Amino acid sequence: LPPSKELEDAIVEICELAKERGVSLLFDAEQHAVQPGIDAWTLEFQKRYNRVPGQALVYGTYQAYLRSTPALLARHLAAAAEDGFTLGVKLVRGAYLGSDPRHLFWSRKEETDLAYNGIAESLMRREWSDILSPSSGEGQTFPEVNLVVASHNLDSVKKAMNVRKQQLQRGEKGIHMAYGQLMGMADHVSCELIQAGNLEKSVQQSGNEKVDPPKAYKYLVWGTVGECLKYLLRRAEENRDAVVRTEEGRLALRAELGRRLFGFRS
Repeated sequence: LPPSKELEDAIVEICELAKERGVSLLFDAEQHAVQPGIDAWTLEFQKRYNRVPGQALVYGTYQAYLRSTPALLARHLAAAAEDGFTLGVKLVRGAYLGSDPRHLFWSRKEETDLAYNGIAESLMRREWSDILSPSSGEGQTFPEVNLVVASHNLDSVKKAMNVRKQQLQRGEKGIHMAYGQLMGMADHVSCELIQAGNLEKSVQQSGNEKVDPPKAYKYLVWGTVGECLKYLLRRAEENRDAVVRTEEGRLALRAELGRRLFGFRS
């Protein structure tokens, strides 16, 4: 079903303001029961507002832990190719393990990791793969796409950065992309992105080679505790493995402290 007139008018108003100010809108994902409607609405607003080649104003969110995501994304890519708009993709792992039916997800975390990294690489290279295959068979055109690698997983972030580095070295055209983490979480991942960006900027200033400093963003939830409580609870559920990432952060802080005090990494 389409949104009500009041809701559509509100979304259009927000989109027009974002267009006027030159910022992007990332439509979030929700529970599976309502997600098909959100996907349809998001795709419709992408058709309206992502008309400039290679520039997405509206992004949809795709959850890699869902078995259906590669096929869904392939259909949206086909729609973008057919209608001539840029598909905006915010790629996440997913946040509804505790509420959505279990059969919707990959059976093992390793499968989710494989799906996430495979989708990200296919989008970055604008190439079909075993993970992300065309919805209408061989020969389907890969459209213009923008990507936000929204992940706290350092391995996924490093894989994406390596793909980008390979493209630069080969002189290949890269897509517009960015990286994102939640405020207060995985700060060591964000800091690594910032450090990599600063290093590439210094190389750029020296004029020795082409660089593409990664763009890192922090996602900030805004509102009262009451308004944001359900969101915060989902983040707590999603980040049950925070102990592992906290250990990664602790080791990263220790290494940085050693570098600053003694000039070496431990």
